[in-house]
Amino acid sequence: MEITGEIITIIYTNKINSYTVAEVETDEEIITVVGYLPFVDVGDTVKLVGKYVEHKDYGRQFKVDTFEKIIPQNLSALEKYLAKGDIKGVGKAIAKRIVKKFGEETINIFKLHPERLVEVKGISEEKAEEIAESFMENFEVWQIVGFLEKFGIGAEHAQKVFDLYGVTAIQEIENNPYLLIDIARGVDFKKIDKMALDLGISYDNHKRITSGVKYGLIRATNNGHACVIKDNLIEFVINLLDVSSENVEDGIIDLKAKDEIVEEKGEDGYIYVYLSTFYNTEEEIAEKIRKLLNAKNMKKMTSFDKELKKVEKLSNLELSDKQKEALKLVNENNVTIITGGPGTGKTTIIKNIIDIYEEKGKKVVLAAPTGRAAKRMTETTGKEASTLHRLLEIGKMDEDSFYKRASKYEGMPIDADVIIVDEVSMMDMFLMSYLLKCVYQGTKLVLVGDIDQLPSVGPGSVLKDLINSEKVPTIILDKIFRQAAKSKIVVNAHRVNEGEKFLNKEEETEEMIDDFFFIKETSQEKMLSQIVSLCTGRLEKYGNYDFFQNIQVLTPTKKGLLGTKELNKVLQENLNPNLKGLPERTSRGAIYRTGDRVMQIKNNYDIYWEREGTGDKGGIEEKEIGSGVFNGEIGTIIKVDEKEKQVEIKFDDDKIAWYEYSELDQIEHSYAITIHKAQRK
Repeated sequence: MEITGEIITIIYTNKINSYTVAEVETDEEIITVVGYLPFVDVGDTVKLVGKYVEHKDYGRQFKVDTFEKIIPQNLSALEKYLAKGDIKGVGKAIAKRIVKKFGEETINIFKLHPERLVEVKGISEEKAEEIAESFMENFEVWQIVGFLEKFGIGAEHAQKVFDLYGVTAIQEIENNPYLLIDIARGVDFKKIDKMALDLGISYDNHKRITSGVKYGLIRATNNGHACVIKDNLIEFVINLLDVSSENVEDGIIDLKAKDEIVEEKGEDGYIYVYLSTFYNTEEEIAEKIRKLLNAKNMKKMTSFDKELKKVEKLSNLELSDKQKEALKLVNENNVTIITGGPGTGKTTIIKNIIDIYEEKGKKVVLAAPTGRAAKRMTETTGKEASTLHRLLEIGKMDEDSFYKRASKYEGMPIDADVIIVDEVSMMDMFLMSYLLKCVYQGTKLVLVGDIDQLPSVGPGSVLKDLINSEKVPTIILDKIFRQAAKSKIVVNAHRVNEGEKFLNKEEETEEMIDDFFFIKETSQEKMLSQIVSLCTGRLEKYGNYDFFQNIQVLTPTKKGLLGTKELNKVLQENLNPNLKGLPERTSRGAIYRTGDRVMQIKNNYDIYWEREGTGDKGGIEEKEIGSGVFNGEIGTIIKVDEKEKQVEIKFDDDKIAWYEYSELDQIEHSYAITIHKAQRK
């Protein structure tokens, strides 16, 4: 539906994406509106398109899908608009005189006959020109939202367009529609390309070619790559644009001349092509690591062996030679990498680093890339760990800004003598760049991770590349400790890494735990039947494993009979059928019902949540409130509210969030998830 009114209060605005909560006064009532509203201010008249929703705490709100900022229709409102200070050279007195002089013709005077403004007392020819120009600038800004809407680009990107191209944005984009691929990751190139071709741009147009090259590189970075083999890039662009290899080569040469891309010959002989942002970030990482390594080792202990023996005695734990070597390596160097598979003693080393340095009054800070990894680090060490985003105070950034701002990010130095980062295999190149900019020279940086885990979801393979460079002191833990060796999972993980087969019955020892089973089937249908059987009773009978508490199905792919989409449907039917006829909601082909396991699949910094407090004040439990649910977080639907048109989800960290039906594209079922998604949990 559509409403028109005047913005009388702005309650909240996210400066990064223009998400706004405001009060709008219509002819009938004052309405709270929420949505992406760039360029609006108190006093503006707006036409809003959207729908009414019911918020659990704040009641009835109008959720904006799109909007248009319009010039006030009545003279009183028009005078108020002109007087509010947006138009250069017009204050309350001048606004009153203009409206009194021209009445209902005021807007036409501004747009068509600005020279007539000199008829108003106090306006010279020079001032008239200035006023008219300022008015038209404001008018142009209003049009950007509507213009982008035509091409499926939401209002949340309008501010970014204006920041890049100013009041001439529409003209710039009409001259070169390919500018839109620089606005946000995920913009549909084919839609932009069709727009350009419809406007008469030829297939071999230079702008089209260079944009196709950049789009190919952006696609690669979306898939986790920092660069692309040049020949592969050329082939991709040829197929994308239906042009010759010579056209693509010319486009690459031009982008290199403009410093938008960089070519580099790899050790394997291939030529690799980078977007400049990615190349520069790699160089920054290398330079920062080099500086940290070469800085004075200010935290080195001269009597380290003595400190080591003291900690061993206090912990009543005998360290292996490799673990001792790792601890000595940390003492001898400002940057150290500790890597090894499961059960090789990485956590024990972290605990010992904490004990040794804190005993000497040094400050040790723990961090990890994800909330789940930080929580696990806290549980295993007994010391509070933070996510890197929180530690670095990166704050609210969309994915595109996160990449583009890395080179400009200054950061605040971390107050620590020793910084230990766990699960470094999850870190992409940009997060590593942000971290290194916040590490004092002389602070010890310890990077811990498993080189054999999947690389980060974001671009780059930081841990692997740093180890392979052989420039950073590294200890590789390869001995499985006796306690860990009882787990068949741990033993088989190491055997796979070494190219060996799984344990067979003859190789198993009596003390081994039966926590690993290999089931071989000859068809997808039989394997699907096995999965359903394991999840619906077999594992519960075997070890009291309840599906919703103890079991997670992982698969390499989304598609096919054994992909996440089909597995989620089948597992939902078997584990959570709607036998009681409770309300359901269908979104993007999936049915959501109470009891479903779901995962957030994109960062949402604005969604409101509550969590029951763990402390108490005056005998009353305090309720924690906040905002933000992030990619990879898993929870359970506890209510589908047909009356309020929303779904209530309780996440694994006990926060409860409310999703409007229109927001269900942010979640998907998580009975089965991809292996890559499991890494983000």
